Amino acid sequence: MRGKREGKPGEPGGPRRETRVTRPGESSVSKEASRTDGRFARAPASVRIIGGQWKRTPLAVVDAPGLRPSSDRVRETVFNWLAHFIPDPSSVSGLDLFAGTGVLGFELASRGAARVTLVERNATLEAQLQRLKRKLGADKVTIVRGDALAFARGAPEQSFDVVFLDPPFDSDLLEPALQAAARLVSTDGLIYAESGVPLEEQAALARGLRIVRAGRAGHVHFHLLQRA
Repeated sequence: MRGKREGKPGEPGGPRRETRVTRPGESSVSKEASRTDGRFARAPASVRIIGGQWKRTPLAVVDAPGLRPSSDRVRETVFNWLAHFIPDPSSVSGLDLFAGTGVLGFELASRGAARVTLVERNATLEAQLQRLKRKLGADKVTIVRGDALAFARGAPEQSFDVVFLDPPFDSDLLEPALQAAARLVSTDGLIYAESGVPLEEQAALARGLRIVRAGRAGHVHFHLLQRA
């Protein structure tokens, strides 16, 4: 997943080690919070799949603009949330619109999803995803090279049960991606969105979505949404 960078624990402005989970109503702050102040300047050298059949598999993080994969502790929280709403993922269809390292999509596949589609426009990152797919024998994973929003416009309505949105924090892609995801997600499906600022409850409702879980790890805000 792409697009975020956070300082290391202990650095000035870096994240605290704990992950803070909030109620949806607590997630609103000023829209003036900066997304491009340099707090997301570094990405780790690698991340790992934390659950399922490929548990502990490392994924390299290449030096690519806007790439900062979701941290292990954030993903652990998010997949605990997903397990609460979807105890059996064996029939789940997942979509990661901004795949990057592929760690969110491969994590979902590792935990038993029926099929997962990863969309990535960067040729280097897409090639790395293809190599990882071959290494893991991940036959249920489909990798698409292309623009995320263009793919979303062409996908059938309500065709995915879980949609991951992790665009670059210094871009304006989250708003249109949320609009696209609201159309693509199934009636009881879930949307995961990660950003440099928290989503606002009223803004989500205006898109026909409601925030069912929200958390924060340092400067990273992460949310789980459903159809309102």
